[in-house]
Amino acid sequence: MTIDTKRFLSSILESLDAIDYVKPEDIPNIPLYMDQVTTFMDSQLASSKRHEDDKILTKTMINNYAKNNLLPPPEKKKYTKEHVLTLIFIYYLKNILSISDIQSILNPITDKYFGNEEKLSLKDIYTEVFGLEHHETQNLMKDLAKKFNTAHETFTDVPEEDKELLQTFSFICMLSYDVYIKKMLIEKTIDEFEKKHQPAKETTEKPHKGKK
Repeated sequence: MTIDTKRFLSSILESLDAIDYVKPEDIPNIPLYMDQVTTFMDSQLASSKRHEDDKILTKTMINNYAKNNLLPPPEKKKYTKEHVLTLIFIYYLKNILSISDIQSILNPITDKYFGNEEKLSLKDIYTEVFGLEHHETQNLMKDLAKKFNTAHETFTDVPEEDKELLQTFSFICMLSYDVYIKKMLIEKTIDEFEKKHQPAKETTEKPHKGKK
């Protein structure tokens, strides 16, 4: 790959290293109106935008999440800290999973822990899960560098003017295959979880009427 492509990879690595999750203590403790929620999410997750004018969440998105029972309804048009935590989970999951898959894995969490402050709260779950992200990011950076080096070793015999295109294509295909396998694994895990926890259907047979 050319030096420009190497610089491009370096910028990706820098972006990954800069990724940080929204800390629970940064979320306001007071209920927020819809506009305040979208503004907060837009500012906190700005580093994940591809383009500067991209929107993290819109009013329409949030309303649709509520309609699809992904997000518990607001309280008097206001959203609590737990609503914001749930929206952050949805934001990350929606990039790779369907709405139905998100429902399958997120609804059991919100049904059991949303508004539950007695033992394990939604905040506790959020902190535990996202606390792993920094370590995972370091592993991803190492894997990304390995894939880059592997892609750099492909198409070494092609003309120099074609090399960057083909090696970049190799790099993208390797990343895409990795995403494909992980997405398939996530869907398989969700399917197995649903099978295991699906309530048994009650079979109620009507008693046979005796012959007159």
